[in-house]
Amino acid sequence: MSNKDLSKQIITLVGGEENVNSVFHCATRLRFKLKDNSKANKAALEKTPGVITVVENSGQFQVVIGNNVSQVFEQIMKETSLQDAEKSGGEESSESTGVLGKAVDIISSIFSPILGALAGAGILKGLLALILSLDWISATSGTYMILNAAADSVFYFLPVFLAVTAARKFKANQFVSIAIAGALIYPAVIAAVGSPDPLHFLGIKIVLINYSSSVIPIILAVWVQSYVEKWFRSFIHESVRNILVPMFALLIVIPLTFLAFGPVGSLISDGLASGYTWLYNLSPLVAGAIAGAFWQVFVIFGVHWGFVPIMLSNIATLGQDTMLPILSAAVLSQAGAVFGVFLKSKNPQLKALAGSSTLSAVFGITEPTIYGVTLKLKKPFIYACISGAIGGAIIATGGARALSFSLPGLLALPTYFGTGFIWVVIGILVAFVLAAVLVLVLGYNEPETEAAASAGPSGTSATATTPTLIDRELVVSPLSGTLQSLDTLPDEAFASGAMGKGIVIEPSSGRLTSPVNGTVTTVFPTGHAIGITSEGGAELLIHVGVNTVKLKGQHFTKKVKEGDEVVKGQLLLEFDLEAIRAAGFVTATPVIVTNSAQYLDVLKSTGTEVPSGELLLTLIR
Repeated sequence: MSNKDLSKQIITLVGGEENVNSVFHCATRLRFKLKDNSKANKAALEKTPGVITVVENSGQFQVVIGNNVSQVFEQIMKETSLQDAEKSGGEESSESTGVLGKAVDIISSIFSPILGALAGAGILKGLLALILSLDWISATSGTYMILNAAADSVFYFLPVFLAVTAARKFKANQFVSIAIAGALIYPAVIAAVGSPDPLHFLGIKIVLINYSSSVIPIILAVWVQSYVEKWFRSFIHESVRNILVPMFALLIVIPLTFLAFGPVGSLISDGLASGYTWLYNLSPLVAGAIAGAFWQVFVIFGVHWGFVPIMLSNIATLGQDTMLPILSAAVLSQAGAVFGVFLKSKNPQLKALAGSSTLSAVFGITEPTIYGVTLKLKKPFIYACISGAIGGAIIATGGARALSFSLPGLLALPTYFGTGFIWVVIGILVAFVLAAVLVLVLGYNEPETEAAASAGPSGTSATATTPTLIDRELVVSPLSGTLQSLDTLPDEAFASGAMGKGIVIEPSSGRLTSPVNGTVTTVFPTGHAIGITSEGGAELLIHVGVNTVKLKGQHFTKKVKEGDEVVKGQLLLEFDLEAIRAAGFVTATPVIVTNSAQYLDVLKSTGTEVPSGELLLTLIR
């Protein structure tokens, strides 16, 4: 399935654009916040080619796709009127997700957009450290200075990057947030840090701290900024709002940040770093084994985002982090397990997925590996956790540490160069090889191929030996009007047939009746579309007009509700045909068999005019 078709299928199966509050993506997943999760067809999504699995977690409906998620997301942005939640700030789900769920959501929204830049810069810093130690370059050369600036700028100006993403999340003015971050790392302020002469603001002593590379102070500042702006916008006249609101936000938030949020945030960062170091020093071996064993479990539940600020705080305050090298063992153990599946499996579909997942896991992206292979097969996931624990214990005992942030994986090796580097190499090799060997030796329950599953006791295809009768189901017209082919509709999602086969009716009246005996499965809140499942299993979607969702229910009167049993000819909906046309909307109405792939053919009426209740479609099983 192409990315374009996949994007259309996903939007349809999450309940349509109307059911989406917001959407953004991370490295491998589309993260939806739906208005009603029950309207999403999770089972159908998981069977869709191109979708690895579906996860509901932290108030998000997450569709795991893999490395091409960004291309699918781009198609969704093109084909729908939805906005990128990373850029717009998104909309909060009406579902309460609890304190932990909300915290994870905030952290993932703020950090996921910049992880690529952080990881790339971190690897470059590691490579520069390696080259410098080998005397391949001089620390005083212009080449080193420029490359070091390229690698270090992301970390030095980290508050600026976080200001942008935090502003999107908290729905604050991004440029004001950047100005606040800029004030924290302003050259004169940085120069004053450590000066024997203290600075004062209106007579209040300022505790100056070097905020370059800091994390929590700017997030606290932007969070407060969002409330300050909201309060001032509530009463400042719109004629001067765009000038005065930013002015007051800067005037209030920047001094408060230096006086309160900055020192408090810095204390929190120091506390996180010190607390982790204390736990690690109790027993590096135990810490390494636990982190190596359970890191991918944290990934499954989405709580791994909570560790990102700790890692960054460790690097900012201590100059190093011992957690990141350990996590590389957890990542490579999953790569080893899926590589073992690739070598052992005789299922061509599973073998192909395992092969591609091995490559992505080696470079730090494990979601396709977990959801597509190891977790589904269960035993390989357990083998990987055991191998990750052993590899993590080896790395931690060797005293390895990361000098800059990067995504755990093979590419992150340069960031671990220095103390304990050889133990990192040994640890990840042990994790990878041991996981692969355990899979090959102990095995797992191999899923059957589709061909084998459909075979009879003698090994021959059941469908080949069992005679079947051609079955058909008749669908009558829900409207009176003129018939048109589906490809004439000015809506590509319907016209392309991506949503199923069907026909278009240009209605001559505003009465829509049931085309089958069955159950109403969907009634859109705006009334412009209705879904029905017939007694024979046909899934029909009747969509009055094109883009009529924008009318927000105006000119539509619903006569049924979801779950109602209906019969052919029963009134489902009334709409003001002329008012809709006067508003500038196309009223051509597609009648779609959304599960048409389950039928041998969908035959359309050959006439040009059809009265309500007359034959419209014949479905051949």
